[in-house]
Formats: sequence, structure tokens, C-alpha cells
Amino acid sequence: MAPGPAIESLPFTLADLRRAYEGGISPEAVVAEAFRRLDTAGDPGILILEMREQALRAARALGAPDGRPLWGIPFVVKDNIDVAGVETTAACPDFAYVPQATAFVVSRLIEAGAILIGKANLDQFATGLVGVRSPYPVPRNAIDPDLVPGGSSSGSAVAVARSIAAFSLGTDTAGSGRVPAALNNIVGLKPTLGALSSSGVVPACRTLDTISIFAMTVAESYEILGVTAAYDVEDAYSRPVPIRPLTAMHAGIRIGIPDEATLATFGDVAQAEHFSSTVVRLRTAGASVTEIDFEPFYAVARMLYEGAWLAERVAAVGPRLVDAPGTLHPTTRAVLEPGLKLSAVDAFEGLYRLKALARRCEDLMEDVDLLCVPTIPTVVTLAEIAADPIGPNSMLGTYTNFVNLLDLCGIAVPTGLRTDGRPGSLTVLARRGEDHRAASVALAVEAGPLGATGWPRSVSRAAADVAEADDIAIAVCGAHMSGLPLNPELTSRGARFLKACRTAPEYALHALAGGPPFRPGMVRKRGGGTAIEVEVWALPRAAFGDFMAGIPSPLSIGSVALDDGSLVKGFLCEPWGLEGARDISHFGGWRGYLRDRDRPQPVEVRAHAV
Repeated sequence: MAPGPAIESLPFTLADLRRAYEGGISPEAVVAEAFRRLDTAGDPGILILEMREQALRAARALGAPDGRPLWGIPFVVKDNIDVAGVETTAACPDFAYVPQATAFVVSRLIEAGAILIGKANLDQFATGLVGVRSPYPVPRNAIDPDLVPGGSSSGSAVAVARSIAAFSLGTDTAGSGRVPAALNNIVGLKPTLGALSSSGVVPACRTLDTISIFAMTVAESYEILGVTAAYDVEDAYSRPVPIRPLTAMHAGIRIGIPDEATLATFGDVAQAEHFSSTVVRLRTAGASVTEIDFEPFYAVARMLYEGAWLAERVAAVGPRLVDAPGTLHPTTRAVLEPGLKLSAVDAFEGLYRLKALARRCEDLMEDVDLLCVPTIPTVVTLAEIAADPIGPNSMLGTYTNFVNLLDLCGIAVPTGLRTDGRPGSLTVLARRGEDHRAASVALAVEAGPLGATGWPRSVSRAAADVAEADDIAIAVCGAHMSGLPLNPELTSRGARFLKACRTAPEYALHALAGGPPFRPGMVRKRGGGTAIEVEVWALPRAAFGDFMAGIPSPLSIGSVALDDGSLVKGFLCEPWGLEGARDISHFGGWRGYLRDRDRPQPVEVRAHAV
């Protein structure tokens, strides 16, 4: 095998790290390199908490590659997301606490083999889009130190842009997962609300919050979404959202953009010209582009810091605003204090107004499939935000504040450098549940170097992570899932993880008799079935026959209906094989059954007569 690049010049993308691991680099070496890059950056504002020793222990504990989709991949999380035994501050030291449990989404990443290396800085209580409202040192913009880093997920974005982490988690209420991506030349994916659980996240606006994902490429951000998206019964706002495979952007897709009268760039000629050239690229790729009046969307955006949602932010901060205002960042306090004067009447009037505006926005979108907008209208410098801490922050939310209020999903994607050398970024917005459609369009315009590294972006590499014509998508529901004993039967044949999802609610899952290896059997029912957790893998057609030859009776490969209505090949069980089997459908999947089976059982204590 030819030697790979020296680790100092290794891009921390999923694809490059996987190749490096195949070439013999160890997870410990990757973690050590991540912290070398952090030290070299000389930026104490990126992470609030470094986890060097914990990360090195986790790297050593991984052992040999085991087929898990994120094995050995370093990541960071925003410090309003819980990690058991590690302090959460939300950038307010007086608020800090040590959680007992790890956030649902972080747990899924660690279970998939990823290595957490630290907790990232943020605008305090996730209130801000500039990234400077923190009592800790302010992270430096990775591209231009004169610019704000963007917020509130400032440290999360800078860590990825500097290739310290392969990906990171932020949160997004008003654009905190998109604005920092634009300012640091990376991808920021804001999923459909409820697709990613908010369990273990300090709320900003509970009804609008979502965890977001930063990565170098569209395909890799979407792969992380596939690993983390799952219904969480403990999160009242969680909902099943299908994560469909990415595809090439199809000709004739209808895209809406702001018309000339309502395109807002605040006099930034380079931004307006770059957006126009990006639209030309979309047209060249086959899109049908329609200009629409964006004023109703801007009206929704202006509501985010009024009425109901400002009051919701006050509720999230709790009595601290009255009882201990001195513990808050001065600008955070200035933004939130007007919310103390709001009444329930104000909140309801805001809800009524949003409903009316949402109807107008729906009418404007009736003849388009998606919206495309500049991620930010213009850049903001540190000098500008020092002179006016609130005005430029509000301006940055022009194209982001309305998105969660209207229950849209979106992805901010680098589109190459503007004429002044600063990064260009487009946000593709789609209706809820159509995350795949937004990301597929983003693939068509992705351009420019990787973050702040100067390393070239390989479009072919990104495209390789999309299901290809010579692959067969196959759904697995048991021991072939990532991290389980038979997963190497897929990975050794070149299979690639596509997503985790559920079947249509038409199946029953049984623990079959015999073993090891212990196996489930899934059968389709005529009525009253259950949605079963599965993983979808792309298996090269050339390897499919060899894989089929090793499948023992009573298992077989048939067509499995997924919860998004699509059909893929997948494991099914012949009914006769259920003799002696146990129905485990109520666990929702094989992993749920294994967790219950392996849980320590309480010891029965018998009372003795005395």
C-alpha cells in the first residue's frame, strides 16, 4: 500500500481519515495531531474545555478497526450540549453544572466510534450570531482575523475550519449553525426541527432549537446527519424524519431566490455579485430559477427577537436575569431584558402574526421546490461589532432568522471565494423533511478550498459519498449493523454506510433461536406492525453475489419498505424460522434489545426471620 500524506498535512475529513487508518495511522496519532493543531493555532477561545487525556484514552480503547461508521473520527461539541461528567457552562461560568448523562446525539456519535476532543466556545446561552458574546477569550475567525467568527456556535465552526476536528456539533435557533459556517468557509447543516434530539441541550428557544452539524463537505455533513438522526422518546419535540440518500440535482428543479428589489446585501457589492454568479451556476446545472418577493420572509425574521420568542429566551435563562443579572454578558443581558416586560397577550399576538405571515410565505413557495439565499448579507468586522454590539448582529440574521420559525431545513455551503478574497456561501432551504433535497442541490455548487486550510476541495470525493449507480442499497437490522459482530462481512467487501433510519410500521422483529452469532429475524406483517431501526449500506454490485452466498437459512434478501416510502433490498426471515424465537418488536430494533439484554439485573434480596 502506498504511503499516505504526513499526518501534519492530512485533511481531517471523513474520507481522508479513513484512508489514513487503512494505511496504518493510529487513532492516538490523530488525536495527538488534533491537539497539536489546536496549540499551533494559538487561539485560546476555540475550546472552553480541552479533553486531551479523555480523548487519548478513548482512542486507545477503540482497538482495531471494527467497521463502525465514525471509528476514530475526532469531533467537538458546543458547550451547551451535555457530556456526562464534563462541565457544561453555556459560556456562563456561574451557570456551570456537571451533567449525569450525555446528550442523546453525542451518545450516538460515540457509539459510532467518534472521539470527542473538547467543548467549544459560544455566544452566551446561544444568544447571538457574532461569536463575541462570551466571558472567555473570543475565537478568532479562521479566514480573516478582522472578521467576527460568527455565532453562536463560534468555537465549533473555527475548530472544523482549522481542521482540528473532522466535524462538530453546534446548535441553531436563529442561524447559529449557518452564520459561522459562512464566515469560516465550511458547511453548516441545519436539519428539520426534531430530526436530531435536543435531549441534553441547554435551550435557547425550546420550540425552535436544533443541534446543527459543521463539516468540510456537504456529503460528510449529511453522513453525520444520517448517523445522529433518530427519534428520541425522551425529547417531547423529537419526531421521526426520514434521511433519504443524496442524489445528483435533477434538471428542472424549481428554485426561488430574492428578487432584485428585496435582495439584501447592505451595500456589499462583492456579496451581490457572488450570489448572482452562484445563481448562474445553478441555472447552468439545470435549475429553473424564479425571483420572488422576500419581504414576508424578512418580516418573519424580525419577529424572532420580539414577543413570544424573546419571552421564550427569557424563560430559558430562568430567574438569573432578575436574581443575578451581573453573571450575564452585558450584551446578552441587554438583548434579553426587554422580554421581562412582555405579557401572555404579547406572546399570543406574536403567534397569530406568525401564522398569517407563514401563510404568505407558503403562497410564495407554492411554485418552487426550494429557496436559495446568501447565507449572510455581508460580513461583519470586530470593529463594527465593538462600535454597535446589536445592529450588525441583527443584520447577520437576515437570511437565517425566519428559517426555524417557518419549519424549514437548510444547509450553508461554501461556493468559492468572492472577488475580494473572502469566502462566499449559499444557503439552500427546503420544506421540513426534505433535508436530502437541500443537500443534493448544495452538492452542485460546493466549491473553494477546505475551510481555512488552503487544501483543495475534491468534488469527486464528495460525490463518492452519494449512492452510486454500481451500488446496491441494502438494509440491515441485526448483527451486520455498524459495530456489531457481522459488520465486517459488509465493510470487507467495500460497503459504505449511507444512513440509519426505520422501516415502515409494517414489520415484526424476533430474536431467533441459536447462536452465536445471535441474529434477529424481521418479517412483514399484514397489519399492526412496528417501525424497526435499520442501517442502509451501499454494497458494490460486484460483491453482492458473494455476500448473498453467505446468508444462512432462514434469512433471505427481499425488498424492505422504509419509513420514507422507498424500497431497498434488505434482510427478511422466512416464517418457518420463527420457531422458538422471541418477538422483540417492542424494543424498536436489535440495538434496543441488546441494551436490555445486557443491562445488569437487580439482585433479589430475601428477608430472613429473626
